Amino acid sequence: MKTKDLFLFKLFYVPALTVIFVFCLIGLIITFNVRVDSKNIQRTIGDFSTEQLFVHFLQAENQYFYQNPDNPLFTTANLSALAIQLATRIKPTDVRTYLGNELPGLKLYETEIAIAGEGTNLSNLPYESPPPTEVLLKERQVAEEKLSERQNSETDQKPVANPEHKTVFIYQSHSWESFLPLLKDANNSNEAISSDERVNVIGLGSRLAENLMKRGIGVIHDKTNMTQELHKKGWKSTRAYTVSGEIVEEAAAAKNANLDYFIDIHRDSARRHITTKTINGKNYARVYFVVGKEHENYLENLDVAKTFHQRLEAKYPGISRGVFLKSKSDGNGVYNQDVSNNAMLLEVGGVDNNLEELERTIDVFSDILADYYWEQNEAKEVNGDGE
Repeated sequence: MKTKDLFLFKLFYVPALTVIFVFCLIGLIITFNVRVDSKNIQRTIGDFSTEQLFVHFLQAENQYFYQNPDNPLFTTANLSALAIQLATRIKPTDVRTYLGNELPGLKLYETEIAIAGEGTNLSNLPYESPPPTEVLLKERQVAEEKLSERQNSETDQKPVANPEHKTVFIYQSHSWESFLPLLKDANNSNEAISSDERVNVIGLGSRLAENLMKRGIGVIHDKTNMTQELHKKGWKSTRAYTVSGEIVEEAAAAKNANLDYFIDIHRDSARRHITTKTINGKNYARVYFVVGKEHENYLENLDVAKTFHQRLEAKYPGISRGVFLKSKSDGNGVYNQDVSNNAMLLEVGGVDNNLEELERTIDVFSDILADYYWEQNEAKEVNGDGE
């Protein structure tokens, strides 16, 4: 094709063909009554990195700085996959979207991976399955010998002063979640249950609270025994978030309440090879974040969770398993995160992690959270938003 003909083709025919194509597409959508809801759009767009999109648009304006990209953002393959996902809710790269309506129970595993940490894939997604209340009421004996050495080393420590201005609320919706190495003669993952604060996630909350107070951050730590509360009400363990939701709402509505950060601490049921990471010769319990997407401001919670994941990974590569999105079909769906943009559900370690690994990770997270907290407060003061 001659240069002149090519120029005319690009100038007249390409725009005309584009307009015809758009009108045909609109006609098909109207004819077949295709509906694309906002949640499906958010889910689809969320697959793209905002940084990649920004670079793509910069490249369109100034190709001198972005010549010959090795991994273009928009290709024929991913554009067609995007169109299919928007129109049909089927994600070509996710087999669950093909079989979700056909296989009973598969809908329970619809957790979305917002950010995948090291080793995270569809085969090891977190799955929430609280044990029956009657199982929770069966107390296991604590491995006292594992705790004695740690307790002796902490007896000489002075109490930490809690600042008057309280801004962080720590709680544990599944307070019974414990760890096998801290329980006597416990080997099965279903046996990692205890109401003893020294060996369950309440103990992790206490350490987090203490670390934050040392950094000048006021904390309220709720230590409610959720097993007892559920038993009193005659409720199943699946209603734990209803109980913790009442606790969170009461705390947020209290007079002179300045709470902004709400942290729900859990532990995962996965085994050691998934929940442990060796960094610089030391073992750490791995963490991950769960974001409930069943409230209108969940994207803000998601941004905060992604920030914490990225900061953890920057200092301790591999310590975070990632950030996961959950709906009502595979979990609570809200997790009390509608109370604040800075509300988060943090899973620390798994059933096989020992106390040293868990505390080491809590200390790391405490530093990340404290740094982030003071950065945000300094920004408020600069902008004149500080109290």
